Amino acid sequence: MRYLVRERVFGAGDDFWVEDENGERAFLIDGKALRLRETFELKDREGNILAVIRKKAVSLRDTMRVERDGEVMVTVREKRFTPMRTVYRAELATGEELEIRGDLIGKEYDIEYQGERLARISRKWFRVQDTYAVQVERDDSDPVVLIAVAVCVDRLVERAEEGDRGHQPG
Repeated sequence: MRYLVRERVFGAGDDFWVEDENGERAFLIDGKALRLRETFELKDREGNILAVIRKKAVSLRDTMRVERDGEVMVTVREKRFTPMRTVYRAELATGEELEIRGDLIGKEYDIEYQGERLARISRKWFRVQDTYAVQVERDDSDPVVLIAVAVCVDRLVERAEEGDRGHQPG
């Protein structure tokens, strides 16, 4: 199943419906305004909170967490020691790790577990500007977790690009 997600629009107070490949509303990403930390809620069509995505308050590297029912399910951050390329990892609460690799800026990357692709993120599948698709590859994968991880990567990459632009000599 493919899900359509808008990119680079996430900020305090921004809301966006994630649609499935049939154009049906599947999930709402609800940006929470007036919070000390960047926070989004991923809700179903009825408004039930399925996951909370928030920037970790204090960390050496930008880090985002995905929580369900108050428990951290996934922690997403740039992987250490990856010269010449950017690789993110998503550490599950169980200690297992998902690797996020590919063209993160161009939105052409995979989310993998032990070398097996769980999801493909691509903006090539849609002609709509500022959007990308999250294609869930396996029926036993949780689309909420994979969409939340993609949102985290989108925000972390955007923040890193903003930081790079801010530190360039002018």
